[in-house]
Amino acid sequence: MNKGQLIEKLAEKTKLTKSQSEVFLDATLEIIQKVVSRGDEVKLVGFGTFSRLARKSRAGRNPKTGAPVQIPGTKVPRFRPGKEFKSMLN
Repeated sequence: MNKGQLIEKLAEKTKLTKSQSEVFLDATLEIIQKVVSRGDEVKLVGFGTFSRLARKSRAGRNPKTGAPVQIPGTKVPRFRPGKEFKSMLN
């Protein structure tokens, strides 16, 4: 499912127009992104938790030459599914 299809399903479910649904979805995603980028978590009970994970720097190898390379640490978004969401997949 892509964003357009999600907007269509959201419009059907909420009885909103597609443009209203798109604004709603965009605002929701923007809020989640801003909160997580600050380092806070967004917990949606039953669905899951969005958070930020700090990866440490580590040593790696250049696959072409085999030379050692230092891979810098970085921050990445993380999603942990909730119990209800996990149980739907089984």
